[in-house]
Amino acid sequence: MKDFIKYLTSSREDENWGIYLTSAGSQKIPPQTKYPSSTHPGGYFFTWENGRILQEYQVNYITEGSGILENSHGTFKLKKGDIMVTFPGEWHRYKPDKKTGWTENYIGFNGPAARFFLAHRLFNPITPVILTGIHEEILDAFLHIFDLIKSEPPGFQQIASGLIIKLLGHMISFQKQKEFSGKAIANVIEKARFAMRNKVDSQFDLETFAAENNIGYSYFRRMFKNFTGISPRQYYLQLKIMRAKELLLSTDKNIKEISYELGFESIYYFSRFFKKKTGTTPSEFRK
Repeated sequence: MKDFIKYLTSSREDENWGIYLTSAGSQKIPPQTKYPSSTHPGGYFFTWENGRILQEYQVNYITEGSGILENSHGTFKLKKGDIMVTFPGEWHRYKPDKKTGWTENYIGFNGPAARFFLAHRLFNPITPVILTGIHEEILDAFLHIFDLIKSEPPGFQQIASGLIIKLLGHMISFQKQKEFSGKAIANVIEKARFAMRNKVDSQFDLETFAAENNIGYSYFRRMFKNFTGISPRQYYLQLKIMRAKELLLSTDKNIKEISYELGFESIYYFSRFFKKKTGTTPSEFRK
């Protein structure tokens, strides 16, 4: 890919959409090259001595070489496959190693939806470097964004916003995969999910399952939540709600029968939990 840097304008419509691009670029910085380039405009240019503060988020994927990032929380090494995330209002500076140079691919963006997604625990100025490694999916998201902004077709900001969310999602996914890669607990969690789906019409004792697989329940519960985002009990109950919806729509069974079939303690508990999860009672849902 040829080097390019582009700074983008945004309309009120783009900004109201929730996420809008502000800048993007890809540069190969050879060893012993002065950095950063003096071609950046005033709001983006910085010197190593002074650093800079931006009013946008930036995600920068290093696909070759190495370097360092510094912010108010410390100094962080960067290598091939790392992603650095910088935050609005956060002082920072970064540069490639003189001996290696680097290739950087970056996007800048902002908006209320951006703030929502970047509130995820993975994205934090205290730990601004995410060790993802080289992944085709991540690079592909960058390349699609670059292709869009080179021609700026109508609605490109809205399409790009979806690609930004996709990129952030891949970053979270790869971190989770790395956390569980090669660990026995990943197989136990998959086994538990299969068993819960298989026994959605009956009862499934999670603590007994953990004991049968020679792990403590508190550890199993914590790792299951890290893997899926919810506790095993909530996961199991949500499967039951999904099954309840099917039974309400496709059978003539009354609500008491469905509640009993799915193993709820009482029709009252079933109805209360169903409304909590769906916003409507079982009878209203059936109507």
